[in-house]
Amino acid sequence: MGRLNLLMSVLLSIFAVSIVLLPNLASAQLKTNYYANSCPNVESIVRNVVNQKFKQTFVTVPAVLRLFFHDCFVEGCDASVIVSSTPGNTAEKDHSDNLSLAGDGFDTVIKAKAAVDSNSRCKNKVSCADILALATRDVIQLSGGPWYPVELGRLDGFTSKASNVEGKLPKPTFNLNQLNSMFASHGLTQADMIALSAAHSVGFSHCGKFSNRIYNFSPQNLIDPTLNKQYAAQLQGMCPRNVDPRIAIDMDPKTPRTFDNNYYKNLQQGMGLFTSDQVLYTDKRSKGTVDLWASNSKSFQNAFTTAMTKLGRVGVKTGRNGNIRFDCGRMN
Repeated sequence: MGRLNLLMSVLLSIFAVSIVLLPNLASAQLKTNYYANSCPNVESIVRNVVNQKFKQTFVTVPAVLRLFFHDCFVEGCDASVIVSSTPGNTAEKDHSDNLSLAGDGFDTVIKAKAAVDSNSRCKNKVSCADILALATRDVIQLSGGPWYPVELGRLDGFTSKASNVEGKLPKPTFNLNQLNSMFASHGLTQADMIALSAAHSVGFSHCGKFSNRIYNFSPQNLIDPTLNKQYAAQLQGMCPRNVDPRIAIDMDPKTPRTFDNNYYKNLQQGMGLFTSDQVLYTDKRSKGTVDLWASNSKSFQNAFTTAMTKLGRVGVKTGRNGNIRFDCGRMN
């Protein structure tokens, strides 16, 4: 009986370890030259489409970047956020946390997929998940950020449910512990989290996401005391009380159309738009990293490319766990 219990214990241990290792085994199959034989020009095809969208509207940059992040943090990087709802299923994109995802992000991926599939050699060979990963790198570079090699080989997921989004995305009100906990659940460190937060260097936010910081922060302070007073007055001017909460303003008040380390310089001056931004400077545990990257652009860029590569490995689908969608907006 003792021997049987020991055997069961060993088997359970092996099972537990295998569960932990499964995501790593999937991401280990990713490689930068994954399409070298099946679709060797995939990167240039995607880049051409992204360039065209970028020329039409700068919104393409934050739209694609945010789409990738929202995709990877819910069910992994599997393009499940792009799938449209059906009469029998409310998809991820229709969860309240995703309703503000700009249409230009979806449009970029769908157009890039069409361009890839118009090449006879590539037709139905490249996943929507990989196209989104490539487009994300391209918009970062187009807006002044670093170029980095993108690991490829993800498959598209079989599931897209709005109910899976709940509690999976960071909120503007998060403190450092909440941010670290959520990112750690995806194998990302505090440094990765601080680097990825620089996505707020480009793009915009709706007034309703931060109005509590400028009007009713607490009974003692109507305005968040960590907020730069002049910046608070500026925000109140752009987002007066009772304004339509969907009115949008730039997240970076100084270089809103450049992906750069100015995000961290803003934090040093109390000009982080969200609580979850400013806390990176007010909390002593993360302040040193903010100071370093505010003064050292190269160090920030290196950390950002490392963090983006790690983000791209989250929840990757391979083998029987995914497929290549013919249409990014619906399941095959």
